[in-house]
Order: sequence, then C-alpha cells, then structure tokens
Amino acid sequence: MKIGIISFAHMHALSYASSITKHRDAELTCIWDADVNRGKEMANQFNTHFYPSLDELLNSDIDAVIICSENVNHREHVLKAANHQKHILCEKPIATEVEAAVEMIEACKKHNVILQVAYPVRFSTPIQEVNQLIKAGEIGEVLAVNATNHGQMPGGWFVDQALSGGGAATDHIVHIMDLLRWILEDEVSSVYAELDTRFYDIDVEDCGLVLLEMESGTIVSIDPSWSRPKTFPTWGDVTLEIVGTEGSLSVDALKEHSLFYNDKANQIEQKPWGEDMDEKLVEDFIQCVKEGRSPFISGIDGLRTLEVVKAAYQADKTKQAVSLKRFES
Repeated sequence: MKIGIISFAHMHALSYASSITKHRDAELTCIWDADVNRGKEMANQFNTHFYPSLDELLNSDIDAVIICSENVNHREHVLKAANHQKHILCEKPIATEVEAAVEMIEACKKHNVILQVAYPVRFSTPIQEVNQLIKAGEIGEVLAVNATNHGQMPGGWFVDQALSGGGAATDHIVHIMDLLRWILEDEVSSVYAELDTRFYDIDVEDCGLVLLEMESGTIVSIDPSWSRPKTFPTWGDVTLEIVGTEGSLSVDALKEHSLFYNDKANQIEQKPWGEDMDEKLVEDFIQCVKEGRSPFISGIDGLRTLEVVKAAYQADKTKQAVSLKRFES
C-alpha cells in the first residue's frame, strides 16, 4: 500500500511517517509540503520522494494520504485528495468550521473514499481498558466525568487564529470529546465555557474550563489549557476521573513512562514504554483501507467534536450555556 503525506506542519506527521516506515504492508511513497525546504528535508529523512506540486502527488499511484497541514488547510487538502480518489487520514481537528467539515464528509462519500480522523488516544491501552469497564457496567451508571488535556503552548501557526481556528480549546477539547463519545456512547446536550489568555502573550486562548451536560444527564468538566511549563518533562496529559453509581475510576493515558534525568540536556524527560498510540492509529488506517471497511474514527466523529468546540467559543462569548446543534447526515 502506497501512502503520501500532505504537509509536515503538524508535529504528529513525524510520528505517522515513522509508523509507515515500520509497517510491513505499507510504503511512504512521497511527501508534499507548502514549505519546500521542510518538505525536502523530510523526504531526505524518510528516504522518499518530494513533490513540489500537490497535484503531482495526488496524480501519482498512491492509495492514500495522511494530511498534517495547518487546521485551516484541512478542508482544501481533503477535498483535493477525495477528488483524486485517495483514502484519507486527517489530523485533528477535522476543520476550523462546521460547514467545512460537513463539506469534507460529503465529498468523501461522493468519491467513495475513507475519511478517518486522527484521534490516537482511543488506541491507548489504559483507555481501551476503561472503555471495556464502563461498557461492562463495572461502576454502574456514569454520573460525572472530570477530564484534562493539559499541554505545553506549541507556538508557531497554532497561535495564529487565521491558521489554527483557535487556541487551546481548539487544540485540546477534541481529544477528550472523542473519548467521551466513544466510551459513554452519548452525545453532548449543552455546553458552557470560560476561556482566557493568562499564561502567554498570544492572540488566542491558552486556558479555560468547559462544562458539558450529556443527553443522558452525565455532567462533564474539561480543562484543555496550555498550562504545562517549558520545563515539564513531556508535552502534556490526558486524564479522566469517572464517577458512577457503583464506583469510580481514574486513568492517565500517558502514565506508562520512565523518568530520564538527562544531565547532558539539562532536563528531566518522560520516556514512554507503553504501546505507541500513533503507530496503532496508522496501522488501523492501513487495515481499514486494505479491508475496505468503515473507519474506526470517522469524519462524523470529527464533526461531532468540532461542534462542541464551536459551541464552547459561543458560550464563552455570550456567557451563557449553549444548546448543541448537530448536523444530521
């Protein structure tokens, strides 16, 4: 199976490229990047071909693409790839606007190509165990969830509203929402949010608190802040505290690590020893394409999480809870 990568703007592209090169049934055939120097550098690093033209890459004999461009460019790149009948793994968030996400989903349906959204935390072994425990009713009916997806402020285009679509809320709410929808098999009913910029001198929000009510009545709080300092030993965290009628459980998706006291680099580092979530995401996408099955994480999943993000911004602006409006496919 031949795969091309469209842009290395998002740092996850490096991990996805590495995962492809390790897979026995897939080949990283080519790369395109609007940043020509970066694209050529990545092509050299992964010993593959760089196309200076995106159309040239899409006209080649590749089977699929992984899109890791800036958030605002996801729409254009997905539509082009779908038009060329290439299967697609798109970095999150699916788009910066709900209307764009709907257009992308419809285009992939029209051209009969797979659209999978990159939510690798579903592939975390501890998270999968939590999913099994909840679905087996081990803690009874879920009453409330307290979740965090803290991180370091990434800088670059992530803090440019025109390219990212927003700051920490755009970057981090979506991961937690995807897990909650999958684990609880529930949808959001209403959203309230308080967002602010307190840690950095940037033009987008870097902190906040999001409060949700699910259709079942479950109450959820999410802290999506870029609050981890530069000296933090890893990029951030994904944690869930779930309270049920018959018990409660807590999970840290990134707890499987060793601490490395690196005197040479003058820093403490977390070295993960658990299974590689990105690698499992790419493996699932490859199998999805080979088997022609529906994606584990669909375009609709990406749309639903984006709807929550947009509702959070509206709630923050109006200082009122927002009833979620969902696109019905």
